[in-house]
Amino acid sequence: MVSVVPIRLFGDPVLRTPASEVVTFDKELRGLVKDLTDTMRDAPGVGLAAPQLGVSLRVFTYWVDDELGHLVNPVLDLSDEQQDGEEGCLSVPDLTFECKRARSVVAKGMNMHGEPVTLEGSDLLARCVQHETDHLDGIVFIDRLDAQTRKEAMKAIRESDWFGADPVQIKLSPHQQPSRWL
Repeated sequence: MVSVVPIRLFGDPVLRTPASEVVTFDKELRGLVKDLTDTMRDAPGVGLAAPQLGVSLRVFTYWVDDELGHLVNPVLDLSDEQQDGEEGCLSVPDLTFECKRARSVVAKGMNMHGEPVTLEGSDLLARCVQHETDHLDGIVFIDRLDAQTRKEAMKAIRESDWFGADPVQIKLSPHQQPSRWL
């Protein structure tokens, strides 16, 4: 059974909130990975992070060059060599902008069962891993654009049909999350 979930759009506060580390590797986490995978493939996209589904946990999926996978609690080691390229986001529909990223990445984390995983990639996979990890840190790719391009991006977002169209709906994670207010 495919489980496609609505993708949160730019302007939703969950996209600007750093996600919590996953500490429980259970059925709910496996369900979240399935939701992320099904929604990403349906969109279609090359990556999707849990905050984009309204769940503030450090999990993302990717689908690059027919390689489908996910990473939990990623930690990145980026190359010094840079790449420029078009970048878009499922939370910023129909808009792409030139964005500078590291050319290659080594990402370490876990799979949905809590087993260690190392993901190495360059070009599109490296861009995807950096983009999705940014989502886990409350960063949207337009934050990475140069000042002039960011200004153009914000203008295009404000003029888009989708911006501000739907009221924000909050979906609570089934995982216990630490309070920021204690």
